[in-house]
Amino acid sequence: MTISDELLEQARGILYTPVISDTLDSMGLLSQALPPTVRPLDENLVLCGRARTGLYMPLYHDNAELDVYEHEIALVDDLKPGDVAVFSCAGNSRIAPWGELLSTAAHARGALGCVTDGLVRDVRMIREMSFPVFAGGIGPLDTKGRAKMMMADVPAEIGGAKIAPGDIVFGDVDGVVAIPAAIAEEVLKTAMEKVAGENSVRDELAAGATLKSVFDKYGIL
Repeated sequence: MTISDELLEQARGILYTPVISDTLDSMGLLSQALPPTVRPLDENLVLCGRARTGLYMPLYHDNAELDVYEHEIALVDDLKPGDVAVFSCAGNSRIAPWGELLSTAAHARGALGCVTDGLVRDVRMIREMSFPVFAGGIGPLDTKGRAKMMMADVPAEIGGAKIAPGDIVFGDVDGVVAIPAAIAEEVLKTAMEKVAGENSVRDELAAGATLKSVFDKYGIL
């Protein structure tokens, strides 16, 4: 099911990863949060968009036949408004598959950000762009001679979290969660209802109510 841009924009303004994660948990999906090592370059930015996946494998040599950038270039050039580049590197800390030039190209196409368990580089310039990037670390290492994107727009995993093309990726200061496309609309709308409940809980706690009484009333903690 295709999620409307209006719903995604609404989600970016209202939701946060813990409430989405709790909603997914309530539906029996307990493994949709990416590992805590995947962190935002800018903790003030929120990311919410449709996943475009790329899978990397390690390399230990380079030559003209390898053409290490072919799939990477093709994916970035094909990004659409609302897309999020999701680069699965199997935890490879030897490469930075994302940097300022890819951020510039992606932003120009209306893409909303990048998520990778690899490294990111050109951090200062990306932060100046206010382009949301979530990565497994920071480092200067190019992929050339170290890795290659082998496939694009195929099912992927990052730290055990499954991400398929078209899934909704949501990231903020607390981390990143992946929402399967088939249930994304239900998850986002349910999470928004939960936010309304949490607002009531917060107000009553601030007024002095006990945690137990509020939990008994709302079932929210």
